[in-house]
Amino acid sequence: MKPVVVIGSGFGGLAAAIRRRAMGHPVVVLEANGQAGGRAAVFERDGFRFDAGPTVITAPYLLEELFSLVGRNSDDYFELMPVDPFYRVKFPDGSAFDYVGDEERLLAQIHEFNPADVDGYRRLAQQSKEIFDVGYTQLADAPFDRLSDMLRITPQMLKLKSYRTVFGLVSSFIRDERLRQAFTFQPLLVGGNPFDTTSIYLLIHWLERKWGVWFARGGTHSIVKALVQLLEEIDVETRLNCPVSEIEVKDGRAVAVRLESGERIECAAVVSNADPSWVYTKMIDAAHRPSHSDRRISWRKPSMSLFVAYFGTKKRYPDTKHHTILLGPRYKGLLDDIFHKKVLADDFSLYLHAPTQTDPTLAPAGHEAFYVLSPVPNQRSGIDWEQEGPRYLDKILTFLDQGELPGLKENLVSLSSVDPRYFAGPLRSVDGAAFGIEPIFSQSAWFRYHNRAEDVQGLYFVGASTHPGAGVPGVLNSAKVMEKQMERPANPLPLPLPHPKLRLAQ
Repeated sequence: MKPVVVIGSGFGGLAAAIRRRAMGHPVVVLEANGQAGGRAAVFERDGFRFDAGPTVITAPYLLEELFSLVGRNSDDYFELMPVDPFYRVKFPDGSAFDYVGDEERLLAQIHEFNPADVDGYRRLAQQSKEIFDVGYTQLADAPFDRLSDMLRITPQMLKLKSYRTVFGLVSSFIRDERLRQAFTFQPLLVGGNPFDTTSIYLLIHWLERKWGVWFARGGTHSIVKALVQLLEEIDVETRLNCPVSEIEVKDGRAVAVRLESGERIECAAVVSNADPSWVYTKMIDAAHRPSHSDRRISWRKPSMSLFVAYFGTKKRYPDTKHHTILLGPRYKGLLDDIFHKKVLADDFSLYLHAPTQTDPTLAPAGHEAFYVLSPVPNQRSGIDWEQEGPRYLDKILTFLDQGELPGLKENLVSLSSVDPRYFAGPLRSVDGAAFGIEPIFSQSAWFRYHNRAEDVQGLYFVGASTHPGAGVPGVLNSAKVMEKQMERPANPLPLPLPHPKLRLAQ
């Protein structure tokens, strides 16, 4: 049989490769860069190991499924450790809120902020659960490639007030402005503005309450290594430094891919984990994609981008939590600057990741590894990051030095950063969007890029810009959607038996 070619080795692509191989297809994975993982790459510098992207693992059952599909146990490949609190949210007035899974601890903290919001939170949690029971349980892995799929669930969505924004719905239950921020920042983790994103994304709150927040020993990239190891065991080759330049279409069907090296690989189908906007405009001739003209694609709204600094210190900061949200003096105004005005504001809000609080092996003994992330406008802003990048980095480090991480600058032993150019360049994301297209109502479900291409038979999409959306659970579920849309081969290729002595992926 001709293989199924998977373009891209992010979580979505790796999951799709495993699911396709479990169905009996021969599979080959093509990765443009020198390591697997896509956004979940790893930077190893100066004795430190920094996850490049995702640091929060939720819904771990989705990873466990991939191993059980091919007769393996995920516990033999990687280890997840619980993170508590899920996040510490710190406000400009000096107050802090620990977002945790235990409701009693949550309610006690809410009472300290505003006793009247305790009952409001109970009702908010119930609303979040109801949204989760429909928006996630029923729809996260359901195909949405027909308009009738969207119309079928519209009454349920309206009943759950999905026409409201995340911030609008939360504000109807919570009065304290700080708590409103603590319970609405989650859409930013998938590229959404809580003032614009449909309230269906409030399901993230219940998803975290239900399954917790986890971190992989060795960092998130250890999961990527485990998935690549699993693919090797089931006879799937992951080829690195193999950027695809063209998807060849004949009689309306994807029949081959051509690499930038000139090599041509015939295939039975193509699964793309690459940005669909990039694929349609750069890899497929316009004659084969009437539904995806360059003009129509340009109308789509990309998510914001990110500025991320990775740094190691020779000083330990035991009071800093694993996940810390440092909110700035403005909330809505700052998000307006990022998403609408597309200007680089003088202030910022930051996500500080301190993984050595959970796994000290990510840094040399006595040292600490961090990354700090700031949401910034995407490349439609026209910001000159060659000029602005160094100034912005220094501003962030100074802020941390004077607050959360005193003495930071004099204790730095490793420092690097990425900006929107990284997402637009090595990750081939149109406009440098960090999370694909923005998760607003008009770009959700059927309105999102379809998991099965409309114009080209045998072409499928997984990843952040497809249904159900960005984030690790989202892209893993997109592979489940793809699985439901493709027929099994007439003569399935058998799977190799598990090796009797498995070890944790190193």
